[in-house]
Formats: sequence, structure tokens, C-alpha cells
Amino acid sequence: MKRFWTAMAVGIISMGTFSGCGNNYTSIQNNTGATITTVSPSGVIFGTPATTITVFASQFNPFLTTTVIEVNGQKIPSTYLDSITIQGVVPATLLAKSATLSVQTFTPQSGAGMNGLSNSLSFLVFGSPNPVPVLTSVSPNTAAVCTSNCSSVNITLTGSNFLPTSTNGSSKVTFKGAATTGIETAINTSTITATQITATIPAKYLMTADTAVINVLNPPSGICLVNCPNLGGGDSLTPQTFTIGAGKAAATSALLAVEETPAVSRDGRYVVYAAEQNQISQILLRDTCLGAEGCTPGTKTISEASDGTAGNGDSHTPVMSAEGRFVAFSSAASNFVEGAPSGRQIYLRDTCIGAAADCKTSIVLVSTDSGGALTGTEAILPSISATGRFVAFVAVTASHNASAGKTNGHPTAAASANSGLRQVFVRDTCLATANCTAKTTRITTEPGDAEDVAKPAGPALSGEAKHVALANGKSATVLTTALPVDDSVFLAATGANK
Repeated sequence: MKRFWTAMAVGIISMGTFSGCGNNYTSIQNNTGATITTVSPSGVIFGTPATTITVFASQFNPFLTTTVIEVNGQKIPSTYLDSITIQGVVPATLLAKSATLSVQTFTPQSGAGMNGLSNSLSFLVFGSPNPVPVLTSVSPNTAAVCTSNCSSVNITLTGSNFLPTSTNGSSKVTFKGAATTGIETAINTSTITATQITATIPAKYLMTADTAVINVLNPPSGICLVNCPNLGGGDSLTPQTFTIGAGKAAATSALLAVEETPAVSRDGRYVVYAAEQNQISQILLRDTCLGAEGCTPGTKTISEASDGTAGNGDSHTPVMSAEGRFVAFSSAASNFVEGAPSGRQIYLRDTCIGAAADCKTSIVLVSTDSGGALTGTEAILPSISATGRFVAFVAVTASHNASAGKTNGHPTAAASANSGLRQVFVRDTCLATANCTAKTTRITTEPGDAEDVAKPAGPALSGEAKHVALANGKSATVLTTALPVDDSVFLAATGANK
């Protein structure tokens, strides 16, 4: 859905280009000053204090040292930096309410008709950021597979922060599943209130057994082009599932839906979650600024290599340390570290949140073992200790089914069923720890079966990483002393911090 807002921005850029070259000043007043190309930032939130803007000129018609900036015809304090760059301070009085301001420059000139004015560009003063929607339920949340005379299905979405209207449009309902090839796609809505939306799932989306994902997307409060402020909006962090029919296809999709569960820091300020970007699921971290003064909310990608390149395969199941500094996740990407094993692996990102100023963000492979116990496995469903040093995860052996395969980095139903062996490991990463040697310890092994596809279960690591809770469908071989919690859950000691 982000592409929708990108397309709108491109359209505005196109309009801005034509208006900059053929505006009223140029056509009526025959402007004789510089030609300006860009204003940075291109907008701010209303009520912002006096703000410095930078205006750039074409090198073919540059500024003179006497050039100053005008906003809405009012000259503002200006500083000439070079022939194509001038900075000025827009007073708070012009930023007190939502508006579109006109920015141009003036260069004193003499002679008849020499007004010294440049062309003008728009500077937007936005309203308050739009809220992030909260989706709590979808009703109905199931439908039969349609084979003939198909009819659409009306659904009711309940939650909060829905937008019947805003300065940049209303909330949208999206559908992501097999029928949309995994792409988040808008569906029609009929009524929208702050807490409820009525939408329609097209009949053509109901012709294949699947567990799709329904979500709500709020637009930002405006379209911004350069150095933009936080305009809010975005997807709900609590998408809901919609089951179409049943069977292995629906079970496999259910596993993928489970992998979208977000994680939150202890104080609630930081949230990590999976979201699709350019048709690849990435891990994003949102700083909500909850409880922080002088903070601007923002979102950044966690699933990226050290050079800032986003993961080239799907990433899922993010977990976060208590303070929000460390994030572990499972990913099929191959570009995070050199020589990474094929298939899904567990990675740990040090975001440097709350660390010393000399901390540098990094990403390390967690699902690695010098003893070879992880050879030929894929790693999923991580759990992380409070400090982020220890990470537990499930390692799954390759399928014994010769016809098994993968699609976009995920096992097909055939590959997921009868996987042969599920092993639980705990990795001591030694991150942010002196005089420590990283090591991997196997906690349990258990047979895989088809039930694991529909009911995925990962380990749960205690805050100090001294114990790990494990669940299995039928039986388990516990390699360390374990305490049974019920017929399918065991609590085992990890050996960490001993």
C-alpha cells in the first residue's frame, strides 16, 4: 500500500515542476531573478517553532550574494551559502495553522521590468499527524471456498483510530493472501466510523483455500516530498486473519500469519513488526516516543545488511529485548552476512538504542554452531532474553518428502509436513559482553509432524535466560533436566549464566 502514496507523491512532484516553471509570477510579472528548484524541508507540522529552510537554485540561473528568501511575499532573515544555496528562517507566525505557503527569492536589480523575483515553490504547513489504526476483530472471519456462482462477502472491522475522512483521505481496508499473490491490496469499503468499517471481499478472492490477512491502513496527514516531518498513518500493528476453506493451504497460510505477531519493549516505546515492502516481508522498528520528551516518532528497517541494503528474502517473527536495543528475527534473506546458510535463519540486530554514543549498529547470524549440529536445518520462531544476549530458537531439518519445495523463502505444505526433526537451541551471542566466547547449546529434540504446520510452537526464554519453556504436540526427548508443566509443555534449564 505504500506504493499508493508514492504514486500520489510522484503526481505532486510533476505538478510542482510545472508550477515552478510556469507560475503566476513568471507569466505575469516576467520574473528576472534566480530559478529555484527545491525547498528543504518541503513542509512542517503546524505549530512548529521558527524553522530553517534551505532553498536551492539552478546552476544555470544562480543566486547572487544579495539574494534573500521571501515567504508569502514577506522577506525573512536569509544567509547566502553559495551560488545555489540559501538558508532562511520562517517565523513561527507563518506556521501557526495549516496552509500552503509560497517561497521565492528576491535579488535587488535595477532597470525597467527587472523585479529580481524568482519563480515560486510551495511550502506546506500540515495538520496534526494522522493516528495509527488499531484493528481488534473482523466479523465474519471465515468463508467457504467458492466454486461456482460466487458471491462477495461483507465484513465488519472493529477497532479504533479509523478515519472517515482526513486532509489526505480516509482509512483503507486491505486484503493479503493467495488471491493477491501475497500483495496487500485495497478492497472496497461502504461505511467508516472511528471504531467500525464495513468492507467487501470480492468473490474472486474466495476461490482458493487460504488464510488471508485483513488490515486497515491510515493515510499520512499530507503528501511531503523532501525531509518530511512525521505525518502519521500507516498499517495497523494488529492485522486479523480471514480463513477461506480449510486444509493444508490454509494451515500453511496460518503459520505465515502467526509469524506477523509484533513485539514491544518493556516501557512500550518501541515496537517491532513484519510488514511487506516491495513484495518482501521486512522487519520494521517503530519509535512511538511514548513517555519521551522532545522526540519525533519514526520507523526504520531492521532487516537490512550492514550497508543499509534491505533483506532480499522474507523476514518474520521479530522479538525484542526489554529495553528495545536488540531485535532477533527469522529470515530467508541471504545478504545479511557473508556465507550465510541457505533457507531461513535467525539473525540478531543491535540497534544501539540506549547504548553509548560510540555504538555502531550491527547484525549477526544467531543460528550457527561450530559443532555442526545446525547443518542442513532452517531456523524459526526465536525468543530473546531481557538483555538480548541469549536467543532461543527452533531448528527444523529438511523435509524427507522428495516433492517438497519452497515458495518465496517459505516451505510449501509438503515441505512443512513430516519435517523429520525439530530441535531447540539457545545461542549465547556474547553481544555487549566482555571476555565471552559465543556458543550454541541444544536443549531438546522432537519429531516433526503435520500438526506443526497448523500449530507452530517456539521456545519461550526466561528474562535471565536460565530456563526455557518448550511445547510439543505428542512427545519430546529432553536433553537436560526438565519440569513438566502439563502434558505438552516442559520447563528446562539452559545452563546460561551458570
